Amino acid sequence: MFSRISKTVSQLLALACVVTIPLALGAQAAPASAKTTALNSPSKWDLFGGYSFFDPNSHVDGTSQIGQKDPINFATEKIGSVESLTRYLNDHWGFQIDSGQHDRYIDSKWSTTGSNSGIFTVQAGVVYRWPGQGKVTPWIHALGGGGQLEGPDHQGYTPGYTFTAGGGVDYKLAPHWALRGEGDYEFMHVDFGIPHHSAENGWQPGGIANLEGIRAVAGVVYSIGSIAPPTPVTLACSASPSLVFPGDPVTVTATAGNLPPDPKHKLSVLYSLTGAGLNATTATASVATAALAPGAYSINCGMKEGKPGKEGLKPWESATASTSFTVKQFEPPTISCSVAPTTLKPGDTATVTAVAVSPQNRPLTYSYTASAGTIVGNGATATFSSVGAPTGPVTITCTATDDKNQSATATINAANTVTIAAPYVAPIPHTQTLCSVSFAGDKLRPTRVNNEAKACLDEVALDLQKDTGAAAVVVGTSDAKEKEKLAKEQKLAAKNKHLKVVDPAAERAVNVKDYLVTEKGIDASRVSVATSATDGQTVEDYLVPAGATFANDVTGTTPVAAEVKAEPRKPLHTTAAHKKPAAAKKMPAMEMKMK
Repeated sequence: MFSRISKTVSQLLALACVVTIPLALGAQAAPASAKTTALNSPSKWDLFGGYSFFDPNSHVDGTSQIGQKDPINFATEKIGSVESLTRYLNDHWGFQIDSGQHDRYIDSKWSTTGSNSGIFTVQAGVVYRWPGQGKVTPWIHALGGGGQLEGPDHQGYTPGYTFTAGGGVDYKLAPHWALRGEGDYEFMHVDFGIPHHSAENGWQPGGIANLEGIRAVAGVVYSIGSIAPPTPVTLACSASPSLVFPGDPVTVTATAGNLPPDPKHKLSVLYSLTGAGLNATTATASVATAALAPGAYSINCGMKEGKPGKEGLKPWESATASTSFTVKQFEPPTISCSVAPTTLKPGDTATVTAVAVSPQNRPLTYSYTASAGTIVGNGATATFSSVGAPTGPVTITCTATDDKNQSATATINAANTVTIAAPYVAPIPHTQTLCSVSFAGDKLRPTRVNNEAKACLDEVALDLQKDTGAAAVVVGTSDAKEKEKLAKEQKLAAKNKHLKVVDPAAERAVNVKDYLVTEKGIDASRVSVATSATDGQTVEDYLVPAGATFANDVTGTTPVAAEVKAEPRKPLHTTAAHKKPAAAKKMPAMEMKMK
């Protein structure tokens, strides 16, 4: 009967293992988050069923029916099953109930011997496991209890006590399913008693069995519920301020939460702050940003709690967080530029003033450029020189550069520009025409300066006295008759070198000069004499200012030769042979005085 039960149970358990394996594999298709949670949460109940192989490695010391005294060995139990139910009280410790069935019977499929033996055990004990190793959970157990053992020499099923110690490994396939491999040392003591004969069963061998062998088990675990872990610690990480310029300090603070009560002060909390040049083991640390380039930076914060030297060994004893801060680029400076004065004469200088500001008060250096001329300065002011600059506006540019090589420029605009004025060019002086002296009224002395010329020549003298740098040119003319007479004289003089030639135009000019020199005190070097081909009996007076060129202003004149001398201003003499004309008696008083 026991053989039939054992065989049936073994086949059902083997079938259950085959059926549940694909179900367990299919359960792996669960969402990753749920799968991860189940795999990482220790179970509360474990129900196990599987195949078992048992090698008794023992015998029965007793007397057989034929009186043999030799030990009778137990055969290896190749077909068996083990079932267990485990209730865990926490992550590690639990209670377990274990049952095993191993049956060997006369069957050509399983044995070639005639012996018959079977083992049925029920045990209970404690289990210790190591969860938190991913999918793999190793465990050990120690069990004790009782069972029934059928002897190898047809001893009937007899109760005895058992003890089992060993362990195994569970490999999780899905949130509730796992494969188990188990190896145990199992001991069983059964006293079959004294051999005897029974009317019901015939000869019954006796003896004592002390089985101690290895039990190898493989099967499937179904887990129910989970052991709720302690509330995990939390960690908050902050950086203040979160936006800085290079050189400004940033304070990073890690704040732990959900720490377990520690009335005896036996727990330790470790911190780690890393990133952006920071490597601290305190809850608060300062980041030096002076050497950091502009950009965003992350800080990783971590903490572990637990007994000193064992901090963070459990998943709920550690936490991580992160924070960030940003290093801003220094803002470039701003600048304005002005110049005074804004209009310069060639060669003059002007002062250029730059007003620059760095928003973060960075040190500034100044530079200047000019489109013409030269500019010198390296501070907030510079000096512009217009030497060499052409007439017109000059573009001046001011530049301010901070120590981060950021710069700003300003150009003096049209409302505040500097202009080089055109140099003053004095007007070119020109010869001025003065008054004219007529000699046509004196028929007897047509070249002599008379009283009628005085008013004109006095004005000429006055002009020369006012402008001491000026000179005068007096140009004499003659009429057609005088020119004709002069031409004849020049023709005769060509044949007779002693013949005196008189040029009325030249004599008139020389006589006017003589008046200005002798009567008005004008320096002779300031008065030049010339003749003109113009027809008339006049002297034209010209004032030549300094810088003026008479020959450019008045053309057609010929300088008078030096041998022409002034005619003395003497009265007209009368002789007996030369009577006075009747009209002479009535000559005006002024003219007589001049004579």
